[in-house]
Amino acid sequence: MKTLNPEERAAMQDGFRRLLGKYSSEVYVRAAMATPLGYDPQLWRQIADMGLLGLIIDADYEGGIGAGPVELELIMEEAGAFLLSAPLFSSAVLGAGLLSCCSDSATKARLLPAIAAGERIATVAFTGESGLWTQAGVAVDAAQNGAHWRLRGVASYVTAGTQADLLLVFAHTAAGLQAFEIDAAAPGVSVQPLPTLDATQRLARIAFDDAIARPIAGADAAAFEKTLDLARVALAGEQAGGARRIFDVSVEYIKTRVQFGRPVGGFQALKHIAADLMLDVESAISAARRAALDLAAGASDAPVSVALAAFAAADGFSHAAAASIQLHGGIGFTMENGAHLYLRRARADAQLLGDSHFNRERYLSLLELAA
Repeated sequence: MKTLNPEERAAMQDGFRRLLGKYSSEVYVRAAMATPLGYDPQLWRQIADMGLLGLIIDADYEGGIGAGPVELELIMEEAGAFLLSAPLFSSAVLGAGLLSCCSDSATKARLLPAIAAGERIATVAFTGESGLWTQAGVAVDAAQNGAHWRLRGVASYVTAGTQADLLLVFAHTAAGLQAFEIDAAAPGVSVQPLPTLDATQRLARIAFDDAIARPIAGADAAAFEKTLDLARVALAGEQAGGARRIFDVSVEYIKTRVQFGRPVGGFQALKHIAADLMLDVESAISAARRAALDLAAGASDAPVSVALAAFAAADGFSHAAAASIQLHGGIGFTMENGAHLYLRRARADAQLLGDSHFNRERYLSLLELAA
């Protein structure tokens, strides 16, 4: 893993911002989320051509850039700002992240180049119907039967579960937690789409009935936690980017919306709301970037920073999106207004990988252990 220099990082982020500004505007987002596929294959190809699907994949593999959490967080800020409707988080973060931290060289050589090229879309099944993003929440069991491993149980809230063709599934074995590779269309696998508040994100319930799967060497309990920490940094980046964007949009609106002969932004009550929101937004961005830096540096207190970012970014985005509805007035409550889309993304993201209450408890527990 390497850290790009500031010029490379800025160029990469700017290029992605310009791409999304052209092909992930509100009109494009609404069109993509209304399709059965849920994303634009042409945009997906362009993201792959930029190398972003291989961002955290080691450069030893074709298509890999070998960057780390710092670059990933910045890219996810842009994805959140434009409400990207595509399986970037699931494939380029969860799937690539889990495979990158395992020790299975043959599996990595076979799968990572295809993920980087956008030819395969991967996702990781962590939790069951309980929705607990912990090892205890895993509800799939694996047992060896002769030469084969078979999976039984249910994984739920699987991100991009209906879009992915490659499933990486955590399951309990007699030797402990272990991740397995299986095709989404394999016999014994049943994928059921779940209703979602945010139509730009697809979740699924996946049932396994004696499905034959391949174990991934080194994808164990430690890899479970490592992948989730990386994912929480990426998600915090997405939330921070979304919070910044909807805050900027709201401030611009109240500057130009005239009522009683003057811009509504001149009213003191709205000034106070905007000032409070600015603190939330800046806190979210600072927490997400700090967590990325600590994770990249391998700091001993990185898990503490990650837990802090997880709830700070979720709360900041939720507050900014909810306040944006109020600042836009009655039009903000309609589906025709973009503020509504940001609120849905914020509320959906706030439940992913553990809600704010879960991450606050985790943060306090980690602080106690460090004391």
